[in-house]
Amino acid sequence: MALLKPIPPLTPACRIRRLRRSELPLDATELARFLIGKTLVRALPNAQLSGRIVETESYPVGDPAGHAFRGLTPANRSLFLRRGHAYVHFTYGSCWLMNVSGEAPGIGAGVLIRALEPLEGAEWMMQHRCVARLEDIARGPGRLAQAMDIDKRFDGIDLCAPESPLWLGAAVKPLGRIGVSARIGISRAVSRKLRFYERGSRFVSGSLRLRR
Repeated sequence: MALLKPIPPLTPACRIRRLRRSELPLDATELARFLIGKTLVRALPNAQLSGRIVETESYPVGDPAGHAFRGLTPANRSLFLRRGHAYVHFTYGSCWLMNVSGEAPGIGAGVLIRALEPLEGAEWMMQHRCVARLEDIARGPGRLAQAMDIDKRFDGIDLCAPESPLWLGAAVKPLGRIGVSARIGISRAVSRKLRFYERGSRFVSGSLRLRR
């Protein structure tokens, strides 16, 4: 997709503490809730992009809607890594989605990162996505991956490693109330309440009803 205009320079990176693996709950559903309000950071050569995680979905062990349901395959192996690794896959023939592995090594489960509230590099991400509104940068998992330039290169990357170019950071501002609902856009186990989001955030995906 062509850029609207040259990408503006990024502002200097702010200090965001990297999360340690020991801080991540050893359970995909607990992890999905835990990650609300935390930070996703994409390091570039001379700066970084970052956003607050405001929406997630859990795909726990044994969930028929999860990519790990049928067992380990070459395509989903990253979901079976110890918690805190990225699982990035292509979907709908058009976009990448980013997940975080959520269990012990050899157990397949994960958390889909559905939406971000942009923090650093918002102008860069807006130009990258060819959008004019801040809310349209990363409101939905496909938009999020495009804005942060996340694709198959990051599948299997350790999001807790000291030198990782894509990583999980601590919260940088207070968290609002957390909402819980059924997941979006699936055809199996549709009634399970495994979607978590910051209530009232304009950066959460879906209709207004799904943000309350």
